[in-house]
Amino acid sequence: MQSLGLVPALDLETLDDLKRVVDATCDIDEVVEYKLGMHAVLHIGLFNAVKAIREFTEKPVIYDHQKAGADMPDSAGGFVRICEQTGISGLILFPVAGPTAVREFVTHSLNAGLDPVVGGHIPVPDYAISGGGYLADDTVDRIMSLAAGLGATHFVLPANEPENIQRRSEWLLTHVIEPVLYVTGIGPLGGSITESFQAAQGIATRRAIIGRRICAADDPHAATQTLADEMNRFS
Repeated sequence: MQSLGLVPALDLETLDDLKRVVDATCDIDEVVEYKLGMHAVLHIGLFNAVKAIREFTEKPVIYDHQKAGADMPDSAGGFVRICEQTGISGLILFPVAGPTAVREFVTHSLNAGLDPVVGGHIPVPDYAISGGGYLADDTVDRIMSLAAGLGATHFVLPANEPENIQRRSEWLLTHVIEPVLYVTGIGPLGGSITESFQAAQGIATRRAIIGRRICAADDPHAATQTLADEMNRFS
């Protein structure tokens, strides 16, 4: 059965702003999770941020450490233990520090009962070597392959690269049982719900992570409902 959903990215700096957005969006059925980001957590702390969300909803929360995994592999255990205590459901991981980092961060997350949402590419043009950046163009493919072999089923890709989404979705469908795909960079960064979800046809569970189009809106509820309507027209 197809499962499509929106994940508001709570990249907000104050507790009041976080509560305002969650309160305005938590009653929308298409909002299936929330993503906490570094800004809110640096300002108010991870435990307080999760507690604030829980004042309004029990929907799952994933944490994006911007980006966990790009660190010494032996830091994985302590990082995951702290996150586990908050009651979140998953961690966005960008283990670009190498295969050992992939193994440590993904394995510790799985052992703690947290979903490792694994990626390795952000939607900016000069990230990979082909665009003038520093990382090899096949970095994401190698990370995904190793993570899937360790048991990861949740992955995140840039929404503004539909051809890569299609290619990697086809790979997931042949290597992962019931994969879950998140796409990020909807709106200002060039991605679209329709194009990215279309490119991932075959993957039953698809999630659109959306930040500014919701959190920077004058009316987060109306903005989220508009995005939900767009997603529902696609489905």
